[in-house]
Amino acid sequence: MSDWSSAKARKVLKALKSIGWQEKPSHKKKGGSHRQLVRPGFPDFTWAFHDNVEIGPVMLKKIAKHTGLKPEDL
Repeated sequence: MSDWSSAKARKVLKALKSIGWQEKPSHKKKGGSHRQLVRPGFPDFTWAFHDNVEIGPVMLKKIAKHTGLKPEDL
């Protein structure tokens, strides 16, 4: 059984920001689904989810692998 449960993209993005990820400034229109996130010590990460999308456990595990996110961060 997975340690991850489903979560809304808005909640996951908020958790990523709480562990040190920041949005890279963009010249494009705000509000799109694709955002570049940066954090020292990690490669840039592309966030490609709309706020109300439900992200399942498998995708959360993949996001965690690249970002350092843990289930308790949600």
